[in-house]
Amino acid sequence: MITRLSGRIRSRGSGFSLAELVMVCAVLTILGALVLPVAKFSVKRSKEVRLRQALREMRNAIDEYKRFSDAGLIVPELGAEGYPTELEQLIEPVDLVGLVDKQVKLLRRIPTDPMTGEDEWGVRSFQDDWDADSWGGENVFDVYSLSEGTGMDGVPYSLW
Repeated sequence: MITRLSGRIRSRGSGFSLAELVMVCAVLTILGALVLPVAKFSVKRSKEVRLRQALREMRNAIDEYKRFSDAGLIVPELGAEGYPTELEQLIEPVDLVGLVDKQVKLLRRIPTDPMTGEDEWGVRSFQDDWDADSWGGENVFDVYSLSEGTGMDGVPYSLW
């Protein structure tokens, strides 16, 4: 049915009723409430993946340094057990013994800890206990995150 009101033609079936608008808003709110936790966990999961990758990269570089040292290609420092004496030693070029003008660089840079946002890591030496939270200073045997947080698997990031 079409009615004429003050010079305009208006159809009764056009537009949305208040009840329809309220229902649409309710449905969108429910969908938004369902998506928010999924997005929150996906961000945390991606940070955890980056943390695992950074730890794996640094630990592989430490192991490679130790392999070169055990093979006699790097002159080990006294008391370092063949491990680097500091983490920054992995990003500096190291001369290989017996090879002229041959250097190896094990890391391009120290990765950033995605949990803390800084490039500072906890370090353990070969002589330290496995759960020590202070570095003995002799060498770099292992690295761990300085984050106080806990992973989605319930394990603190410092124990990864």
